Amino acid sequence: MKSTKQKAEGGRPQSKREAFAANCQLSTAYCSSHSAFHSVVLFFVDGLGIGSRGPQNPFDGLTEAEPLAIFQDEEPGIIFDGQLVRTDARLGVEGRPQSASGQTTILTGVNAPAALGYHKQGFPNEALRKIIEKNSIFLQLKKAGIAPNTFANAYTPGFFETRPRWVSATTVAVEAADMRFRNLDDLQAGRAVFQDYTNEMLRERGLQVPTRTPEQAAEILASIAVEHRFTLYEYFITDKTGHEQDMDKARVVLVNLARMVRHLLSKLDLKRATLLLTSDHGNIEDLSARNHTLNPVPTLIWGEHKDDMAARIHNLADITPAIVEVLTGKQTDG
Repeated sequence: MKSTKQKAEGGRPQSKREAFAANCQLSTAYCSSHSAFHSVVLFFVDGLGIGSRGPQNPFDGLTEAEPLAIFQDEEPGIIFDGQLVRTDARLGVEGRPQSASGQTTILTGVNAPAALGYHKQGFPNEALRKIIEKNSIFLQLKKAGIAPNTFANAYTPGFFETRPRWVSATTVAVEAADMRFRNLDDLQAGRAVFQDYTNEMLRERGLQVPTRTPEQAAEILASIAVEHRFTLYEYFITDKTGHEQDMDKARVVLVNLARMVRHLLSKLDLKRATLLLTSDHGNIEDLSARNHTLNPVPTLIWGEHKDDMAARIHNLADITPAIVEVLTGKQTDG
């Protein structure tokens, strides 16, 4: 298989369309009439729920927060002709939804809290890792012949030098499909986006990386997405800010994140790409407490397949099946 870095016939650089065509020769699913050249981007935002209006909600009265500003008992118009699905993050299990089990559910299509019998916070334990290793969305797509796929986030040098004892659900999902992790070189070259897409966190650690605006980060993410059938990007600062209960910071974070999402939408060809934004649990929409909320989370969908995906999704366990169905053209169980 030729990569986009290799050259096409005649020695000239291979175009993105030619790269897609090369992939097409390897996968009949990739070339199916309705999905040829179609791609899906999953934009994961940690700790973003749908709250009620009031002084506890940083979205209330906040301007320039479209399309993220969504409230209970209100039906917003979603820019770029998008669809909103108010998505159940509780999954039929008592207690507050948590990151490890919620992210496992999103990335596998398995109701992880139900499998465990509780919501698991922090990083996946052994039981969750086994679920991911067997059901990772990356692995499902690989087995179906859908490629290439990628995780757009950059990992820092420390991850490669001394592997952490606890790793994220996404790290396990990427490893389950034996995929490459993007690194600091990729970030510097504009081939990756850090979870803090401005790179300020990395600069504070003394790493020599460029500062980026939300729009610049969105353009990099769009350029990654156009070269892949499935692209995942993750953003965690929303959850961190929700736990800090810092209203001023939350408003800045949400406006800038909304800027990135809007610019990403303007750069994607929504006739060939579906963008799906979702979260694992609520948090930043209610700063009256440090805990996660019981609120539903927004699943926002744009692109050709938005209506089909919106009809398919009810809770977090429906995210992966909906994506796999769009990319393979085959209905999954569930």
